[in-house]
Amino acid sequence: MAGKDKAASNEPASFPDAVGEVRRLKQDRVAPPRKRRKPIPEQTLRDQREVVSSLLSDNFEPAEIETGDELLYARPGLQHNVLRKLRRGQYAIQGQLDLHGNTVVEARERVAAFLYDMQMQDKRCVRIIHGKGKSSEGKLPVLKGKVNAWLRQWDQVLAFCSARPNDGGTGAVYVLLRRKL
Repeated sequence: MAGKDKAASNEPASFPDAVGEVRRLKQDRVAPPRKRRKPIPEQTLRDQREVVSSLLSDNFEPAEIETGDELLYARPGLQHNVLRKLRRGQYAIQGQLDLHGNTVVEARERVAAFLYDMQMQDKRCVRIIHGKGKSSEGKLPVLKGKVNAWLRQWDQVLAFCSARPNDGGTGAVYVLLRRKL
């Protein structure tokens, strides 16, 4: 027991005795300001939605696109060889939509639904048959111009071009879609 008393007598009586003299450190740092959430520009967002809505309008001049004119479009940054392969019909067609006999309103709804469905199914290359307009008034391709305008406005479309003659020629387009996110 005598050994235990010695060990007990060497232990300090309290924490301040064990630590010894303490002096306060001067702090010269300032706490960083709390980050505030950025305000939501609601009016700007409404304006942008209005602009997009007006861009998706159906105003176009049918005389701008003739029956034999080829359609060609690629988003900036798309590799040239990807567009070349699309134009040559080297991608497998994974879906097809035929718009023959549709009104402009019906065609627009069908194209939007078709592109959405194809992207959700992770299809990359599809064909849309818009026709050459030979049975329309004035023998001008109404849907061809509409499809051209609509496809340029949808973000999921990377590129499109008129199909090869055996796939519909200037009466159809190959469409390359973005990968599903």
